[in-house]
Amino acid sequence: MGVVRSMRKDAQHADYGFFGPESVTWKVWSYPTSLALGFLRAVVIEELDPFLLASVEQSGQVKARPRLRYDRTMQYFATIKFGDTASVLAAADTLMKIHARAIGVDPVTGRQYDANDPDSQLWIHLTAWHSILYTYEVFGPGKLTAVEEEQYWAECARAAEFQTIDPADVPRSRDGVRAYFEAYRPRLIASESAQSMMDFLLDADTIVLPPELPAPLRRLFTAVTRRAVIATLPRWMRRLGGTPQPRVVDALAVALTRPAIRVVARSTAVQLALLRAASPRTVPVVEPVLRGTPPVLPVVSTPAEAYAHHGPTPREQYTALLEARARRQGPAPYPPAHREPLLDFA
Repeated sequence: MGVVRSMRKDAQHADYGFFGPESVTWKVWSYPTSLALGFLRAVVIEELDPFLLASVEQSGQVKARPRLRYDRTMQYFATIKFGDTASVLAAADTLMKIHARAIGVDPVTGRQYDANDPDSQLWIHLTAWHSILYTYEVFGPGKLTAVEEEQYWAECARAAEFQTIDPADVPRSRDGVRAYFEAYRPRLIASESAQSMMDFLLDADTIVLPPELPAPLRRLFTAVTRRAVIATLPRWMRRLGGTPQPRVVDALAVALTRPAIRVVARSTAVQLALLRAASPRTVPVVEPVLRGTPPVLPVVSTPAEAYAHHGPTPREQYTALLEARARRQGPAPYPPAHREPLLDFA
């Protein structure tokens, strides 16, 4: 299926998609901590997985076109959370197609990696959902209620259905998420490439800020953002990533960042201005949510309802892809340092 454009010119969605205004997902993911801190924390941590890192380094595009990659990835995550039904299904299809060729041999472990593998997808998925929630708690309004947190993780499992992940594998509580990360920890590798990529991603001005901004402002932004993100990492992860930081710096970074985030959260105009500067592709997806613009049809869909009409789910598509590979068919792997097509997710 090709990319479906269901957005109206007046930035009004066709429907509420799969979450809607009553969801905890909208409450947490629309808060300004998501834009840089939560997202950066997630992508920094993800690099410790050698399979993900191998896929990233195969393309070479994170370092070659960092702002574009950030913009497109933010657009994808925003579409899944805030987009209308057709846009979400199109984004899931597009990501599946992009990942179908991202296969090869990891040079660190010597094992085969596959960007569509459900195990790898779950690592990325949970790292993102946990990071967005954790930075919301540290720099934003604080912890959710017990009922809200239960709903948040249930919605995390719902979002997993737009990837190859089995939603039954998604933990439904904070303790379950902690257990997942503890079990995954032995698989993480602090290679030189991983540490280099983590260090690169922590230079947030390269990824988030427009190049025309004055250098002193860019350096200040990176200095604070880097330290704020590191302040949220557990000590063992800092050792793996080569990102040590004293506790006093942690406290100072949080003390400086938290009030700035809360000031931004008071103004929709400021949030949209920052979003336009950091991720212009994401603005049409998020703007109706921030402005409270109702969709054409105020309904929330379920993945089962949507895929009953749309066609195969990502898990079903992946099964077919594996069968094609077994017959030596299917898409060829990307060549090294390829340039991905400029596809929109919404």
